[in-house]
Amino acid sequence: MTGASRGIGRAVAVAFAGAGERVAVHYAARREDAEETLRLLPGAGHVLVGGDLGEAAGPERVAAEALAGLGRIDVLVNNAAVAPAEANRHPVDTTSLADWRTAWRRMIEVNLLGAADLTWAVARHLIDRGAAGHIVNVGSRGAFRGEPEYPAYGAGKAALHAFGQSMAVALAPYGISVTAVAPGFVATERQHARLDGPGGDALRGQSPFGRVGTPEEVAAAVRFLASPEGTWASGTVLDLNGASHLRT
Repeated sequence: MTGASRGIGRAVAVAFAGAGERVAVHYAARREDAEETLRLLPGAGHVLVGGDLGEAAGPERVAAEALAGLGRIDVLVNNAAVAPAEANRHPVDTTSLADWRTAWRRMIEVNLLGAADLTWAVARHLIDRGAAGHIVNVGSRGAFRGEPEYPAYGAGKAALHAFGQSMAVALAPYGISVTAVAPGFVATERQHARLDGPGGDALRGQSPFGRVGTPEEVAAAVRFLASPEGTWASGTVLDLNGASHLRT
């Protein structure tokens, strides 16, 4: 479970542990938050794994440490991402080329290439074991509606969806399903200030339900897609946005 220090990643880790699974809790920099996630997990045998997925050797090292700690890997959830923030905002009309390049390279390295490398490592582990398994990518509504303030984020998530569908076809003969979820705005810890601020009503108003999503709702969908019952959904990109953005 990558990017499990808080937010959606923490909720997914809790959901899997609650179902009796052992979980590798990955973090990049927020070790204390990841340790808190570890404390919240029911059951035993969970492990903590640190590593920057944007570094060349990072994904391979994270996969190896997770495998060493768990003994085997049956499910990979690619959730880790460089999320949109004021510090990496890069609209084309006001951003210098240097800052533009920095934002694009960091987001693509982590959000797409890191997930691709981890997918390779886990897929090869499953193939070598002769075992079925599940890979779930956490994408974004922004891949479909556009992210004008953060185009690298939108492009990276769109590419992650397309990559997952390619892998769904490539890995189906081995009994490995590959799916994705595409959440809209989710009430994670880092979004509380925005939801409580003057723009909160507008964010909630994006959905006809008049609210935003919760990490637990995303976790429930991921849990289903990573279950035996979810295998036939392989290749799916599941929208989780409360009808805030509809696509055909």
